[in-house]
Amino acid sequence: MRILITGAKGFIGKNLVAELKNRKYTDIYEYNRDTDPILLEEYCKEADFVFHLAGVNRPKEQSEFMEGNFGFTSTLLDTFKRYRNNCPVMISSSIQAELDNPYGKSKKYGEDLLFNYSKETGAKVLVYRFPNVFGKWCKPNYNSAVATFCHNIAHDLPITVNDPSVVMNLVYIDDVVNELINALDGDENKNGDFCEVPIFHTITLGDIADLIYSFRKSREERYIPDMSNEFTKKLYSTYLSYLPEEQFSYELKMNVDNRGSFTEFLKTPDRGQVSVNISKPGITKGNHWHHTKNEKFLVVSGKGVIRFRKIDSDEIIEYVVSGEKMEVVDIPTGYTHNIENLGDTDMVTIMWANEQFDPEKPDTYYLEV
Repeated sequence: MRILITGAKGFIGKNLVAELKNRKYTDIYEYNRDTDPILLEEYCKEADFVFHLAGVNRPKEQSEFMEGNFGFTSTLLDTFKRYRNNCPVMISSSIQAELDNPYGKSKKYGEDLLFNYSKETGAKVLVYRFPNVFGKWCKPNYNSAVATFCHNIAHDLPITVNDPSVVMNLVYIDDVVNELINALDGDENKNGDFCEVPIFHTITLGDIADLIYSFRKSREERYIPDMSNEFTKKLYSTYLSYLPEEQFSYELKMNVDNRGSFTEFLKTPDRGQVSVNISKPGITKGNHWHHTKNEKFLVVSGKGVIRFRKIDSDEIIEYVVSGEKMEVVDIPTGYTHNIENLGDTDMVTIMWANEQFDPEKPDTYYLEV
């Protein structure tokens, strides 16, 4: 299938092109402002489907709204008529098409042009009135509050929230792309005359800003946000895409002594925490038990033994562990336990605990195995 995408270097276009290539679509005609206009003739002649994503939303002059959103659409459809190519045409409009402003009017005129084109030619047309779209590769400090907030907060720059109570309706770029590819396959989500992305999120501007600030703070406190919340998960992925390239990494606090080290890696509000334990050769760590706290140990380098003893028993249970065999060992409650490095190199163990460490209530009681 030969697919024409106008505005292919824009936010939605760039993401769409990338995913189409992931799904092995090879005949993609990318048309942008810097493309030779002569190629538009060839593309319109050959295309089997059109994603018309080109448009203007932050012009220097208001007249550019009509030129970019209506004028180019007219040129595009006239070119299809000239070659009698009645392939399906999708157009990206905006919820602002319902508003009485220059941008909204230009989008509404573009919609009307497409609907009239369909009546005249019989071509299938798909009109999407997108709300605010967010995700990676969106230009900051342009026309997206989410992109601007993510970029500025990641770069330690100020943001402006004039009214934190303003309600935002947003769709995530991956959901937009999935819907557009469904439309390509003839399975668009249609609601009356218009098509829409079935997954959207409603949240206040203030809550968005607070969430993004919490993402920046999470690196300092080793927290992972609540990924069970779909919007939080998508916004966190978006935020990470705006990190300065020299700040992809961040240091952790290593608690070091003559036995090795212990470093907290990740904390979650409801799934406990993950830590990295390094034991020197011959060193034994642990010799304690818990009432409620439970753990999982995974030795990823070196070799050793994990010993258990039920606190009211003399029987000792041993599990030999090694980085050569990925094996998780559960640490049940009520068993005192330790881990000893039996090798001649450092032993590295990934440790998960079902709750974050609370120095006021450590639930940890010393008892030799």
